Amino acid sequence: MIRTLVTSLILLLAALFAAMAPSLAASKADVEAQFSRWLEADLWPDARRAGVSKPVFERAFSGLQLDWDLPDLAPPGFPKPKQRAQSQAEFRSPGAYFSEKRLQGLAASGRSLMKKHARTLAGIEQRYGVPASIIVAIWGRESGFGRAKIPHSAVRVLATKAFMSTRPDLFRTEILAALVILERSGVPASTLKGSWAGAMGQPQFLPSSYLKHAVDFDGDGKADIWNSVPDSLASIANYLAQSGWVRGRDWGFEAVIPQGVTCALEGPDRAKPIRDFTDMGIIRISGRPFPEHERKAPGMVLVPAGVFGPEFIVTPNFYVIKEYNNSDLYALFIGNLADRIAHGVGAFVTPWGKSGGMLRSDIARLQQALEKSGYDVGGADGLPGYKTRRSIGEWQARNGQAPGCFPTPALLKSLR
Repeated sequence: MIRTLVTSLILLLAALFAAMAPSLAASKADVEAQFSRWLEADLWPDARRAGVSKPVFERAFSGLQLDWDLPDLAPPGFPKPKQRAQSQAEFRSPGAYFSEKRLQGLAASGRSLMKKHARTLAGIEQRYGVPASIIVAIWGRESGFGRAKIPHSAVRVLATKAFMSTRPDLFRTEILAALVILERSGVPASTLKGSWAGAMGQPQFLPSSYLKHAVDFDGDGKADIWNSVPDSLASIANYLAQSGWVRGRDWGFEAVIPQGVTCALEGPDRAKPIRDFTDMGIIRISGRPFPEHERKAPGMVLVPAGVFGPEFIVTPNFYVIKEYNNSDLYALFIGNLADRIAHGVGAFVTPWGKSGGMLRSDIARLQQALEKSGYDVGGADGLPGYKTRRSIGEWQARNGQAPGCFPTPALLKSLR
């Protein structure tokens, strides 16, 4: 009897699924039809104003269908996607970002490739002022030194996201930039290979970045960031140079902030000559003095995990690396990898402690509470940047607590 009921239930569910499948297919077909109309009626006028010709536009989208496998899609007429509980490395587990096995592998490959491309890198460094080790570190982090598979059609990804993602305005700008690239270069759309996020080639440039920063360094008349190593490396250097790289300066140094000196000193807007920080007792983790030319120049305190991890004195070049990817941990990864490649150093000396464990929504509530108390946290976005971290330290000191400069569940409870 039970077996019969279970069999009947399975058959009923199968029938219901079969009945729903044509409806779902029809819904997707309807969205595809809307997409075709959107291309012609909505995107084409803006593309024409950007200087894209009709033949280039039509060739780019000939036979193209939406990529339904991409994340963060919001198809018209479909239920809104559920908001995911967001947790990122910056406030979940910073130490997990720095896989020692991965860093060692990238450093070994990076040293070998530095030698192989030494002449090219020397010319790039002379022209743009960016150290070869930094360029190679970014190359390795972004595309495994050009070895990573980059299988997606950037045009398809960007068009899909411009039409039905949770951030359509951003991707509309990028699909228009991709069309401009096709217009100027004359290459077919199939050559623009990118990631699932639309970032292209070995440097992982979005199309707008390609238009601003890609360069032809090998002299063949085209800026080819997909197949040319010289073009890819020079384009990375040009990106950093145009973002303000200071020639002759390092990116930063692991440091020790002594007891009695608050971690709330952090932030690029609180820069001062590095010698002023050493006068407070802040030293390099190695015990060696800071280079004399660095002591006279401006530096900034950086405590990405508050007192729960490594501490740093960084230069303006650290924030230039963040222009490439706006993440403290990304910039630290690049800096450490570059040092491993150039100088053979290892991991940061101070370990990443047990911190985090909070969702982005939790941190947003903490930020809102600090804002109500008059602190500038840089916006209640759930991202614990330097303004949030130092505000935490200042609130803790004002309320008789030892500054920790990092969000914790206990702190959120205290602020409620």
